[in-house]
Amino acid sequence: MTQRREMDLVMLGYCDLCAIVRGRWLPATALDDHSQATVGWVPSAVARPPFGRSVRPNPFGATGDLRLRPDLSTRIRIPDDGKSTAMDLVLCDLIDPGGEPWECCPREFLRRALRALNDQLGIHVTASFEHEFQLQLTRPAPPAMSLEAHRAIEPFASRAMQALHNAGLGPEQFIPESGTHQYEIPVAPLEGVASADRAVMVREVIREMARREGVRPTFSPMVEPDGQGNGMHIHLSLRSREGEPLLYDPDRPGFLSDLASSFAAGILSHALALTALTAPSPVSHLRLQPGRRAAGTVSLGDRNRETMLRIPPIVAGAGDAASQLRLEYRAADVAANPYLALGSIIYAGLAGVREHALPPVLLSRDPDHLSDTEKREHGVGALPASLQESLAALITDDTLQDALGPRLYETYSAIKHAEIDACADQDVPEVCARYAGIY
Repeated sequence: MTQRREMDLVMLGYCDLCAIVRGRWLPATALDDHSQATVGWVPSAVARPPFGRSVRPNPFGATGDLRLRPDLSTRIRIPDDGKSTAMDLVLCDLIDPGGEPWECCPREFLRRALRALNDQLGIHVTASFEHEFQLQLTRPAPPAMSLEAHRAIEPFASRAMQALHNAGLGPEQFIPESGTHQYEIPVAPLEGVASADRAVMVREVIREMARREGVRPTFSPMVEPDGQGNGMHIHLSLRSREGEPLLYDPDRPGFLSDLASSFAAGILSHALALTALTAPSPVSHLRLQPGRRAAGTVSLGDRNRETMLRIPPIVAGAGDAASQLRLEYRAADVAANPYLALGSIIYAGLAGVREHALPPVLLSRDPDHLSDTEKREHGVGALPASLQESLAALITDDTLQDALGPRLYETYSAIKHAEIDACADQDVPEVCARYAGIY
């Protein structure tokens, strides 16, 4: 009797505006034999919220055609294990039938931001994305950050780290976190678009390895209203065209150079609008509150986890200080498309440098311990309390509006308002559960 064997399929996918990987499959041999193979896509599909059908009225209607063009440098394959078929995934650009980049392609949005920074200042960006997630288990959670929290989920942790390593995704640690069945995996940084590609692939590999162990992870910003939120912390550094680090100055507060201070000030000055792109779900803002050790204030923190923007410590023996210094943007989560998130942060920082923005005050104290006067002196402000407030800030932010362009902004705004409407009649626990099931 002939043994049955499944056909090997590869997905040509892209991370959509809601950070969901969508696309089409074809036989792996078709891509292997023709590396420039593209598959069809339609503009209206880009205007799809995380649940339900595309928004109506759709900005694109029923007209137009696109192609998904694979970038083979992103391809990862997790072999079958005898029970699960192989996961084979390639990330794609959205292009028009003539081969030109499409104006609403998320990868192209980040490329435009990187080009602007390079053309205007001669600067390159290196970044990494830290993902927090929770395993949806019914058994009682072990003590936070404990040996038991790790051992209780084996062999998932070891197999996930091995799969990430085999895929070239640079896993550095597997960390039991403080939430219920919560974990975090930092990964090594990469330059430019590749860093956001890595962010997409990391979470898809984690999902795949959990699926093989019979469990489901959720990266949702808030699984329960009073629980611990899941962030997607974005670490970034700036380098010259020759690769020299540009953030470090040992004689300045926080060791931040003039360039770094202006870049940070630009991010903070656009903070409210940025959250529409970096924390863009109806449950995201439950996490961005004081006291959650997430990002409770619009401020720059010196090793302070309550601030939107943080300077991580320089560690003795871990390399030279200039190469270590980076900025950590903490007001992001997995509902954000990583290309839009990083690109919008770059545009905001670039605006700060162009405008010679004054250095922000470094906040080294817990904002909860500051008086109202001290908060004003330190420039400590509140983040938006809802997605509606973030979107209202985005409407009035000319820098980010210009960066997005009218068509991408229109599409993105329509999706986000559709999400708000879809959750309007549900209470907070229901909305949290809904997003936990999606992300």
